[in-house]
Amino acid sequence: MRIVVDAMGGDHAPHEIVKGVLAAQEKWPNVHYILVGRKEEVRPLIEGANHLELIDAPEVIATDDEPTRAIRRKKDSSLVVATQLLQEQKADAMISAGNTGALMAAGLFIVGRMQGVERPGLGTVFPTMDGKGCFVIDLGANVDAKPQHLYHYAILGHAYMEEVMGCEHPRIGLLNVGTEDKKGNMLTKEVFQLLKESELNFVGNVEARDVLNGVCDVLVCDGFSGNVMLKSIEGVAATLFSILKEELTKTTMRKLAAATLKPGLRNIKNKLDYKEHGGAPLLGLQAPLIKAHGSSDARAIENAIGQAIKMIESQYVQRVMKHMEGMNEE
Repeated sequence: MRIVVDAMGGDHAPHEIVKGVLAAQEKWPNVHYILVGRKEEVRPLIEGANHLELIDAPEVIATDDEPTRAIRRKKDSSLVVATQLLQEQKADAMISAGNTGALMAAGLFIVGRMQGVERPGLGTVFPTMDGKGCFVIDLGANVDAKPQHLYHYAILGHAYMEEVMGCEHPRIGLLNVGTEDKKGNMLTKEVFQLLKESELNFVGNVEARDVLNGVCDVLVCDGFSGNVMLKSIEGVAATLFSILKEELTKTTMRKLAAATLKPGLRNIKNKLDYKEHGGAPLLGLQAPLIKAHGSSDARAIENAIGQAIKMIESQYVQRVMKHMEGMNEE
């Protein structure tokens, strides 16, 4: 099993990226890790480490680079070189915390789409009250979606929860402004009908306020709505913890109470922390590609690697490709 990691992608690259790979190596020693990045910066960080391959990539795609132009002009960048290794089957999965747009463009133009999938979707597991999690797709890969795109997201999400997360017969929900069958705009109404007539375990429309209550295992949405929901939840969580911290440190009595509550509050924070959930797989490509959060630390990278290992071991891509081929024959 071979996993290639973009060592120069992210706010804390290359130090935290390399640190995460080294932690993963201790946990999964049988995996062959390939680091791609500037040799002069990465090599000192892996001195003494065994079974690590380092490939030099002198260029870096910055967060403010225009995605398509960047992958065409910076062919020696860590992100492009890593993606090419994935496309050439010299690696079984790839992880990057770099420029999201550039990563999606590289995935689309270099790795390529699965046959039958028109638009790849970016998804991640949201924490839920029952602890099982809800896989939400799409989170921004395709903001102008068509009904068929969302139908494919449902299939991709269903397979991910079943094959990678071990959820049997995952319930599929459609993000909407109401739970009634006739609610929504033209897009959601058409998607509703497609999902209703499919063999998927479709449970109907789901409002954003109910997602974290675990009403479905897979939530399907267009990239615009999904990204707005993701950022809203992240913002509310961050604000809530800031308010709690401010209120619980105002007086001595509150500080004492906070000390008692600290373990419980830490557990809540961990459930909402992106670092604990790895990254966001870009589903619909011909190989596993995972987008880690831009501010990922070593812990987040380690978890993203664990996520990639699950995708490889479950043969997620091969299973979905076979299913999509069967659909095209019908």
